[in-house]
Amino acid sequence: MSDVSKTIRARPISPHVQVWRWHLTAITSIMHRITGVALYVGTLILAGWTIALAFGPESYAAYMGLLGSPLGKLVLFGLSLAVFFHLAKGVQHLIWDTGLALKVPTANAGAVATVAFALVATVVVWIIAAMTGAL
Repeated sequence: MSDVSKTIRARPISPHVQVWRWHLTAITSIMHRITGVALYVGTLILAGWTIALAFGPESYAAYMGLLGSPLGKLVLFGLSLAVFFHLAKGVQHLIWDTGLALKVPTANAGAVATVAFALVATVVVWIIAAMTGAL
């Protein structure tokens, strides 16, 4: 019979969030997934808008009042930011799919450009909306 020890050996520990060093491309990748989920919520808001439109002027006015409230505008601002970020990150993924911009400095620059584009495009759209009286 073999003389096997009954003691439990310590198992190797894999890297975890607390020990792993975060980097920009990982954060933007996670944000890409989060904004994708946010766009699903935006689709529900759009569906609610069309349903309110179908139910008549009173329902539509109430729904537009909800969207025009400060909380509604904050949600719409967040959704517009999500649209532009998701768009820009999708373009970065298309570029990566061609085999370009895969080196770390270039990938990091692309992540910075993605965030910058999303912020600038969102602010510009909201400024134009304010100037045209859409807000």
